[in-house]
Amino acid sequence: MVGFIGPAGLSLFVVAGMFFAVAFLLFLWVISIYNGLVTHRNRYKNAFAQIDVQLKRRYELIPNLVETAKGYMKHERETLEAVIQARNIASGAAGKAAANPTDGQSIKQLNQAEGELTGALSRLMLVFEQYPDLKASQNMLSLQEELTSTENKIAFARQAFNDSVMTYNNAREVFPSNFISGMFNFAEATLFEVESPQERIAPKVAF
Repeated sequence: MVGFIGPAGLSLFVVAGMFFAVAFLLFLWVISIYNGLVTHRNRYKNAFAQIDVQLKRRYELIPNLVETAKGYMKHERETLEAVIQARNIASGAAGKAAANPTDGQSIKQLNQAEGELTGALSRLMLVFEQYPDLKASQNMLSLQEELTSTENKIAFARQAFNDSVMTYNNAREVFPSNFISGMFNFAEATLFEVESPQERIAPKVAF
């Protein structure tokens, strides 16, 4: 014979059922927000991978540019070496940032290194103006054209990365997602941007 469940027992059963239902819905809600944050984070990491491709191409082109210039600029050793040094520092910083785009410090270091490289290239281009034979070199013209194209691709990829970073940061900061981002250590992402108005101007490499 099945025992009779009294009103008190029935009420307890209903309350327990409601409790587990609410807990299950809360669990699904946490999973949904967590997965959304992971998706946004993966998007900006992938966006940085596109920047990295273009930065590597830029770092490959710069030594070729300097080597070509050496034959014409025998008295500009200091300027040429400054470009190579800035290129090497930027390349190292890019490698660290590519290994972990979520590391804000690495992105900040890359921002600074890229600004210094851009400044060194800009100074080199000004010196180029003093060497008509270099300006007329077909090899140099070809390198300049490719470098200009790469600079434009970097700018486009950087904008896409920064857009993804903003989307991620907004997602982790709004209520109630901020509770989940704090609970699971979704750190704020850092924009990839130059640090001064002068550095925002890409070096003019076309004659």
